[in-house]
Amino acid sequence: MSFVSYNYPSRRIRHRDFALWLDTYQDTALFRADSSFRLTTPWAPKTTKGPVIPGLFADPHITTFNGRYYLYPTTDGYAGWSGTYYKAFSSSDLINWTDHGVILDHGPDVSWADNSAWAPAVTAKNGKYYLYFSGGLASGNTAKQLGVAVSDSPTGPFRDALGRPLIRSGQYSGQAIDPMVFTDDDGQSYLYWGQGAARVVRLNSDMVSFDPAQVRVITPTGYNEAPFVFKRNGVYYFMWSEGDTRSEDYRVAYATGSSSYGPWTKRGIVLQKRLELGIKGTGHHSVVRAPGTDTWYVAYHRFAVPAGNGTNRETTIDRMEFNADGTIRPIVPTL
Repeated sequence: MSFVSYNYPSRRIRHRDFALWLDTYQDTALFRADSSFRLTTPWAPKTTKGPVIPGLFADPHITTFNGRYYLYPTTDGYAGWSGTYYKAFSSSDLINWTDHGVILDHGPDVSWADNSAWAPAVTAKNGKYYLYFSGGLASGNTAKQLGVAVSDSPTGPFRDALGRPLIRSGQYSGQAIDPMVFTDDDGQSYLYWGQGAARVVRLNSDMVSFDPAQVRVITPTGYNEAPFVFKRNGVYYFMWSEGDTRSEDYRVAYATGSSSYGPWTKRGIVLQKRLELGIKGTGHHSVVRAPGTDTWYVAYHRFAVPAGNGTNRETTIDRMEFNADGTIRPIVPTL
C-alpha cells in the first residue's frame, strides 16, 4: 500500500529514516516499490467503546417508548451525590444519543427536595409518562424520600404529581431510594425500591398511589440497592446491586421467580469489575429488550475510565444473553 499527500497530491509520501517525507522523485515502478508500506499486523476495526453519553452519569434507567430507546441517569460528579436535576437521552440504535436537556429540576420543580436527585425511572401508562425519583434536602437532613412526576412526553418537562413525597423518609426501614416500576402482562404495575431492604407494592391505576397494607419485603441475600425486575418467557427476573457504589467491587446479582413478588431463587453474580481493562464499580443497572426481538441489553455505570471513583461515574451499555435454561450468562463489560 502507499499513501498520498492531501495538500500535495502530485508528490508521494516516502518512508526514510523512520520518518515520512514528501518526495518529488520521478514516479517510476522502482520508486513505488521503494516507497510502499507493508502492514505487519492486519488492520481491524475498533471494537471498544466509551461511555454511551459523554460526561459523568450514573444509575441509568433504560427503556423503550414507541420503538425508540430512552435513557434516564443520575447526573454525577458532585460530592456526596448532591446533584439536583435529571436529563433524558434518546436513541434509535443505542449508539447515537440525543440530549433532550433537563426534564426535572429539584430546585424550582420539587418543593420537598432540593438535592440528591438520584436514580430516576420512567414508565408509560394512561397516555402519560411517570418519573419516579428520590430526593433530599441540602439543609443537613440526609434522609431521602421518593417522589413521582408526570409528563405528556418521555422527554418532559415533568411536574411533581403530588406536591409531596410518594414515600416518606422513615415510613419503612431502609433508605427510600432507587425506585423502579415493572408492568406485568395483565397491565398491573408494581413499584420496587429501597436500600438495605427491598420492597414491592402494587400501584393503583393512577400510578401515584398504593395501598400501604400491600407492601411486601423481598430482600434477597447480598442485596444492597438498585432493584430491577423484568419478565422473559414467563419467568420473572429480580436483579439488584451488591456492595457500595464507592467500591470497585460494586456488582450486579439476580434471582428468578414465578411472580412479581417472588418467591425468588438467587442465581448469583452476573456483572462485576474487569481490572485488566481498568473497569471498576460496575452496577446500578437496568435492562431493555430490543423491540420485537429477544435481544437484550444492560445499561449500567462504572467508575469513569481511567481515573473515576464512586462519585465520578460514567454510563455504558453491553449485551445481556441467556442460556437455554433461561439463566443469564455472565455479562462481559467492555470499554
